[in-house]
Amino acid sequence: MAEHREEAHTIVLDQVPDYYNELSEYLEVLSNSQRLKILKILEKKPKDVRMIASDINTSYENTKKHLDKLIAMGLIRKEVGLGQQTSKGVHPVWKYSLVPGAMEAVVRNLGIFSNMRININDAELKKKLEEVREAVDSEIAGNNPMVIILGGSDDGKLFILESLETRIGRIDTLAPSRQEPVSDIVLSAEYSSVSRVTKPHGVFKKEGPNYYFEDRGSSGGSYLNSTELYKRQPAVLHDGDLLELGKGAKGARLLVILPENS
Repeated sequence: MAEHREEAHTIVLDQVPDYYNELSEYLEVLSNSQRLKILKILEKKPKDVRMIASDINTSYENTKKHLDKLIAMGLIRKEVGLGQQTSKGVHPVWKYSLVPGAMEAVVRNLGIFSNMRININDAELKKKLEEVREAVDSEIAGNNPMVIILGGSDDGKLFILESLETRIGRIDTLAPSRQEPVSDIVLSAEYSSVSRVTKPHGVFKKEGPNYYFEDRGSSGGSYLNSTELYKRQPAVLHDGDLLELGKGAKGARLLVILPENS
């Protein structure tokens, strides 16, 4: 099996100070294990402060501080809901819930900073990034191998590679019955340079400890870290690889996330 590996242009983070400072603030919020637990708790259903405080076994005041930081980051929101029934009736309370796509956004953002050949000169910040990503993989992502769509109408969508073989392609409105929404990665019609999933653009495969991607003869072609892949010849994947299906605005770009123990 062929291995295509080309180092992308390295971005030195010191050259973009806004990203540097914002990343530091981002990691500060996510570095707290209780905040990650709150995100996981709210994934199931909205809860009020007292319920969340009980779940994470800390005080009302500490829980409120954690919630305020997560709100400021745009990961959760609060809306008026109804509290539990008491002898005095039911009273309105603030209930907290996840912003749609918040969990995927956290995994996506950390994946990009960890993997997109960004050179972080600050050793302490780099270490914290690695620690936070490891914690997020464990608490939120579950150490699952996955791909994340970058750009277009499906931007930020996360697909876990659960099967030994996973087809990927554009939605096929002419043959919907031949699509497998559970095991296929189905992209929206906007990505017109990508072949239909029923005659897939490509396939992800797991063989032993390794993951591979094989272009199944697509017309738009597939590119791994900017190197065009040979048709029907599997190429080994690595954590942080950038996979492009087709080129240009109508193509699809995917970030490959492969945790060490996947």
